[in-house]
Amino acid sequence: MLQLDGISLHFGERPLFDSISAIINPGERVGLVGPNGAGKSTLLKIIAGEQQPDSGTISMSNEATVGYLPQDGVEPDPDLTILGEVERAFSHIMKLRKEISSLQVKMDTLEPGSDEHNKAVQQFGVAQQKLEQTGNYSLESDIEKVLMGLGFSKSDFSRSTKEFSGGWLMRIALAKLLLRKPTYLLLDEPTNHLDIESLQWIESFLKNYEGAVVIVSHDRAFLDTVTKRTLALSRGNLFDYAGNYSFYEKKAAQEKELLKKQYENQQKEIKQTQEFIDRFRYKATKAKQVQSRIKQLEKMEMVEIEDEQSEISFRFPPPQRSGQIVLSLSNVVKKYGDNTVFDGIDYEVERGDKIAVVGPNGAGKSTLIRILAGTEPITAGKREVGYNVTPGYFAQHQADELNPKNTALEEMKLAADGDSETRLRTILGCFLFVGDDVFKKVSVLSGGEKSRLALAKMLLNPGNFLIFDEPTNHLDMQSKNILQQALQQFEGTLMIVSHDRDFLDPIVNKTLEVQHEYVKTWLGNVSYYLDKKAEEAEAKQEADQKKDDSSNNNNLSRKEQRRLEAEKRNALSKKIKPLKNRLQKIENEIEKQELRKAEIEEAMADQSFYDDSENVKKISLEYEEVKSNLAENLNKWEEIAGRIEFVESES
Repeated sequence: MLQLDGISLHFGERPLFDSISAIINPGERVGLVGPNGAGKSTLLKIIAGEQQPDSGTISMSNEATVGYLPQDGVEPDPDLTILGEVERAFSHIMKLRKEISSLQVKMDTLEPGSDEHNKAVQQFGVAQQKLEQTGNYSLESDIEKVLMGLGFSKSDFSRSTKEFSGGWLMRIALAKLLLRKPTYLLLDEPTNHLDIESLQWIESFLKNYEGAVVIVSHDRAFLDTVTKRTLALSRGNLFDYAGNYSFYEKKAAQEKELLKKQYENQQKEIKQTQEFIDRFRYKATKAKQVQSRIKQLEKMEMVEIEDEQSEISFRFPPPQRSGQIVLSLSNVVKKYGDNTVFDGIDYEVERGDKIAVVGPNGAGKSTLIRILAGTEPITAGKREVGYNVTPGYFAQHQADELNPKNTALEEMKLAADGDSETRLRTILGCFLFVGDDVFKKVSVLSGGEKSRLALAKMLLNPGNFLIFDEPTNHLDMQSKNILQQALQQFEGTLMIVSHDRDFLDPIVNKTLEVQHEYVKTWLGNVSYYLDKKAEEAEAKQEADQKKDDSSNNNNLSRKEQRRLEAEKRNALSKKIKPLKNRLQKIENEIEKQELRKAEIEEAMADQSFYDDSENVKKISLEYEEVKSNLAENLNKWEEIAGRIEFVESES
């Protein structure tokens, strides 16, 4: 288990963490939530050992490992390919492979039976055994599975890391982390740089991950799918909820309402007590009761509640009515040198459309959005803007256009059309610029703050055809809700590139799928699109199976077919029977170990388990041993299963 005990950290006079404690059990899926500035990223850094608290300790078993993915700032080796960079995560395996190769050469040069040869053979056996225990035989397939799951193609593996943007470099860092399989996996906004397909893949991966996972994310659907426990940071404290984000949100609202009632009752009691004191303070016959009431007030433990936040909302001004056809593309071709992104696509946007744009990264979503916005020239074809259409475009790199010498408020005033300063500050408040934050210079803002300021500025003069490229990447839950509600009420036309299904689903009525070869419109939101794609994939799989079965049916007589099939089965059985016997023994061991592992985890989940420190130590050691043996058997199982699969495919 990983234990946080009395963690405190101050920024000046303000306590970020005030003696917070928690236990994260093996295999748990935990969401770490809280408002911006609550310290979520800082707490992950403390757990990862990258930042020291003022006081308190982080403890875990000696065998446990921690893997940490920051929001940004990863720097792979520019001289390596993607595959080479990912393989750096397995330096121990590469070292063993090199040692074995060297020993093989050495054995070939030595006299068989000599002391040197025997010693080399012994060293070779030890190294080979170590290598088998590392998962060596499945390494290449594991790397391929993870990289392709995160959106890389096989042709990307040999490309230099310096050819890829920051978002793709974060995916490389994530791949290395997932492949290392640390005991405790800490992920800070892992979905920011993923598309819908990669997001679905990592959800599935994390749900089946053997270790514990702690996730900071503003993607509600992602948290709800993956996590089963929520730790919430608020005003220096850490609160524990036994459920996903939606469970936490509902429970926290109930607790807040209960606390508010307790506060009101206590204030009423204080008022009545104070009135009694004031009334009888100078009456001798009541002196004893007055003193008793005064002591009662002094001993009272005060109920504190958070200041009620005013309901912040934002509404777009009513847009001018456009023509029925807002924008059309006819036989559009887009090339970058020899690279063809689109080859003769046709597309039409109608008034009132609310369109989500989805598809794998690299398929051309952002390129298409820029073409529609008029900021990207086309190679051939025709782009026509409809009658009375005024596009408003928010790009991923819109923040680059801000003047670093201006304050946030000055940037808003430049874009304002007669808006009052109060309204401008209200809009800035929607995007987390509160109080004196509006006077911060652009030059000192973080990347996320600049992105939020650019979004707020764009919304001042939105037009009647809004085009957004990943608008939610740097927004917290409250800001996303504000933007979501405003877009739901917007009377114009929308197109949004985003991977955030929870944000998109209530807004959009169409989904535009952008693939390398085509674009296709689905008449429904993103969840509808994903359901239909899953149905298509299942239908295709069934059709392919029927086709394979049909192709195997040749012109041989039924009797001859049965004879050949029987011979083939007998030959195959002789080859794989010993392997299957070994596999069965390992499966029996795995079953016993998984059962014991589950028993220990169930015991660890009970708070009373930690009352007996000696028992905790004993069971924890057993748990680590069970886990180690289980991992070793799983590697053996994978190796033997791979051999069986190979024999069967060759037969």
